Amino acid sequence: MLSNIGELKMIDMVQIIDGKKVSDQLLVDLKEKIEGLISSGKRRPGLAVILVGNDPASATYVGRKKKVCESLGMKSFDYVLSAAVTEDELIALIERLNNDQDVDGILLQVPLPKGLNERKLLDLISHEKDVDGFHPVNVGKLLLGLPTFKSCTPFGVCELLKAYKVETSGKHVVIVGRSNIVGKPLSAMLIQKSEPGEPGNATVTVCHSRTKNLKEITLQADILIAAIGQPLFVKEDMVKEGAVVIDVGVNRVDDSTRERGYKLVGDVDFEGASKKARLITPVPGGVGPMTIAMLMKNTLKSYLDRV
Repeated sequence: MLSNIGELKMIDMVQIIDGKKVSDQLLVDLKEKIEGLISSGKRRPGLAVILVGNDPASATYVGRKKKVCESLGMKSFDYVLSAAVTEDELIALIERLNNDQDVDGILLQVPLPKGLNERKLLDLISHEKDVDGFHPVNVGKLLLGLPTFKSCTPFGVCELLKAYKVETSGKHVVIVGRSNIVGKPLSAMLIQKSEPGEPGNATVTVCHSRTKNLKEITLQADILIAAIGQPLFVKEDMVKEGAVVIDVGVNRVDDSTRERGYKLVGDVDFEGASKKARLITPVPGGVGPMTIAMLMKNTLKSYLDRV
């Protein structure tokens, strides 16, 4: 169903990848499945989200997750904690949620306030409820090509490639960024053996801040994915003619002409890259909407594994 994305947006000769449209269709499909399960007498899937501190961006993101969760018919368990919460208190909460049969997924919103061991706390979440795909067990399974929870943002990138029928088999994918959240898991997903029509079988190069001759490498990319966290980093002269460009970055830059005083831009100079690319994601409206949709898909997977 996702392959039928309707009329493509065009700017000159470049197609704009509409992440909002693809994610909306995904959510419609998920809602239908959940309604069918509930109508058959089964319990509602449940997602627990833990937010520590008062970071505005994190609070906004968690609020969106809650809204989407409830719109699908899922239960949303929200824990908004003070930045002064102790590590022991967080450990106790995670352990309680691990044992709660109504909770299918647990998400600990990061970054955490200073003084809390982020890696330790993430690893305490049961790998069977790790719908963010961060647990070492799930990361290991992903690398081995075994069924597991896939990290939501790279999972969303793969779904966009699939929806727009972008062939990855035999193609050279260059990922700029090696984070544990995007770059590393995405490289593992795209290098795996896959069935026709599914993303995979690519030759993947992962670049980072220490990469020499970066421009020479990006110009070889059939599919160029930017996830480096630097606004407008990828310029027109770094993009091969006819490449597919996926921009994972979301950055705030000052803009005095806007009421809020800033605007959102990606890691790609969209205006310049659009002159060379055949397909490109905008920011916002590209990869961003997919992350929450894939979180919901992972939560339903966990639920179906458990009921």
